Amino acid sequence: MRIDIDQDVCIGAGQCALTAPDVFIQDDDGYSTLLPGAEDSRGPLLREAARACPVSAISVSETVG
Repeated sequence: MRIDIDQDVCIGAGQCALTAPDVFIQDDDGYSTLLPGAEDSRGPLLREAARACPVSAISVSETVG
C-alpha cells in the first residue's frame, strides 16, 4: 500500500496516530508523519486512520508492481 500525508492540509489533530500508532506519529510540531519503515504497512487500522482524519490529509492506495 502507498500512504501519503498532505502536509499542507494536516492540522495535527492526531486521530491517525491514535488509530494506528504503529504507522503514524506526530512530529515535534504536532503534525502527522509516518514512522520509519511504515511505508509498506497494511491492515484494517490503516484505512480507518485515513478515514478518521478530520481534514482528509491521508490517502491510502494499493501499489502496483
